[in-house]
Amino acid sequence: MNTAPVTRRWFLWGWLVLLVFLMLGTLIWLAGRYEVSQVQAQVERDAADGVSDIRAAFQRNVQTLQSLLSEARGPAVWAQEAHEVLRQHREWVRLEWRDDELRLMASADSPFRQPVFARFGRDNALPEVNAACALAKRQSGPGYSHSIYVSSGDGLGLEIMEVCLPWVTDGELSGFLVASYALPEVLSNLVGPHLTRSQQVSFTEPDGTRLAIHGQARRSKRVFTAQQLLDLPGYTLVLRVDSWRAAPDFFPNVLTALVTALAIALATVLYLLARDMRRRQRVEHDLADALAFRKAMEDSLVTGLRARDLNGQITYVNPAFCEMVGFQPQELLGHGIPAPYWPPEMFAEYGQRQALRLAGNAPPREGIESVFMRKSGERFPVLIFEAPLINAQGQQTGWMSAMLDVSEQRRVEELSRASQERLQATARLATVGEMASLLSHELNQPLAAISSYATGTLNLLSQHAADPSAQDLASSLGGAIQRIAQQAERAGQVIKSVHDFVRRREQAREAVKPHVLVGNVLPLVHLQARKLGIRVSLHCPQDLPAVVCDRTMVEQVLLNLARNAMQAMSEIPASLPTRRELTLTVKPAASNAASSWLVFEVADLGPGISQSVAAQLFTPFFTTKEEGMGLGLSLCRTVIEQHGGYLGHQANHPCGTVFSFTLPAQMA
Repeated sequence: MNTAPVTRRWFLWGWLVLLVFLMLGTLIWLAGRYEVSQVQAQVERDAADGVSDIRAAFQRNVQTLQSLLSEARGPAVWAQEAHEVLRQHREWVRLEWRDDELRLMASADSPFRQPVFARFGRDNALPEVNAACALAKRQSGPGYSHSIYVSSGDGLGLEIMEVCLPWVTDGELSGFLVASYALPEVLSNLVGPHLTRSQQVSFTEPDGTRLAIHGQARRSKRVFTAQQLLDLPGYTLVLRVDSWRAAPDFFPNVLTALVTALAIALATVLYLLARDMRRRQRVEHDLADALAFRKAMEDSLVTGLRARDLNGQITYVNPAFCEMVGFQPQELLGHGIPAPYWPPEMFAEYGQRQALRLAGNAPPREGIESVFMRKSGERFPVLIFEAPLINAQGQQTGWMSAMLDVSEQRRVEELSRASQERLQATARLATVGEMASLLSHELNQPLAAISSYATGTLNLLSQHAADPSAQDLASSLGGAIQRIAQQAERAGQVIKSVHDFVRRREQAREAVKPHVLVGNVLPLVHLQARKLGIRVSLHCPQDLPAVVCDRTMVEQVLLNLARNAMQAMSEIPASLPTRRELTLTVKPAASNAASSWLVFEVADLGPGISQSVAAQLFTPFFTTKEEGMGLGLSLCRTVIEQHGGYLGHQANHPCGTVFSFTLPAQMA
């Protein structure tokens, strides 16, 4: 099933859900930011209101101080009135009446605390008083000094700010009225209680140094801070408001809650749609699985299926049918009579058969044989089973055909006949084996007699070896007779090996050096090579490991392959000596010398082997020679395979053939 549409559908659903939740998160974040801005704006307004309250209170206090200067009184009376004023204004801790030279005329301390200057005196604050009064004299109005810290000696203290008001009588400066503000009391008494109930207010220097604080600090995740300048003649303070109002919750207001509810409703609808989509997808998946299963069954059939309507037009073909006839489905669908896979010479016959079928005559259930034609023009036999095609309403809509390609069956029949022929050839081979066994038994006696006579002749020659006149003749005859004895012994070994091979006895194997094997057959090879005018090349290193084999049988394989190679080059003209060369090579099977197999190669430069001959080269009784029996190469392959090796051939370059076989090497 194609998963691309499903993946694309889930991708779109994923994007939709992501966008919904992104919209919800954005709305909540914007509402939260709006609420934060509202809280911050409220804190800013509270700070501005606090500054306004303090400034208005300072204006009223200036008027109160001016009332103390409106009438000329004595120091005692003034001090009494100053005490009454201090009882009404807790923000003042001391009032002083000084003359125009700033000498103290009278003073009064707040009744609500110990005199702040009683412990360390007034001298430390006089510079600030002088500065404030000098400013007041210049402006003819109130002047404020910088705040100073006055310690009470017990680890506590107050920030004091002096305000000086000039006392003018008849246009002449007659003195000054100095009031000492306690900044903490200013915050607690002059700032509205609604500002300090849930917030902390403080006076700070412009650089951020705190001078006085009013209100309790509380723990909170979020602190909202606002600062406002309190610009006084001669001094500037900063009023700071710290609000520990909680940051907006997940639902900061009704609008956000409503939007969230709508988003949740939308998410619910999306969930319901997704569940419905999953159900539909499950049904579609089951339907697709059923269709895929049916199609897989149709596609896996080796039987060709074809459906035709009542008019004979093809409406369906399966892949097996298309592969059978070699046409694509689009080339067959909708095609009528004659069909493109009908042989032209059978149009009339098949047309009559089709007309009878369309007339309502049902074909036989056992099937009928026909011949179809592939797109390439190849004819092949088929067996057709055809039945009416009935729809769900029980009505016939056409014909359904099942077709079997019986060309494989015909091929199997041909193979069966070929097997029978091979069985007959095997019987003949068994007969040859029996004959070989009989011949080996019968030839052993004359070979033994030849060996005995040769030995007796050698003994007689050795008795006359002392005669000088017969010494040369004895030497020559001795060598020849010795060779006769060796070849008779070798012929006996060959016959014994053939006898054991035919009777399937356990063959004696021994470790033999490759150059010894090649050297034993080399004299016979040279003898035939001299007769045919062929040059023999040998490539067999002395340091190769020994091979484990039946020496006699392997030597016969080498000799047989060498004779075949020389016979293949015997037809090459003598004027081409470079084409008349036999090469014997022994080498390790792998690139390294430590290989566990050795390769023996016999290469010629003859005309080579055609493909048709190569396919039957090792078949028993197959031969290209007039006098040959066709058993040599077959027996050679059998001998090598009994040793666990492989005998094969390949083309030589630039011409000729290379026969090679492998033998197991003796491991150190």
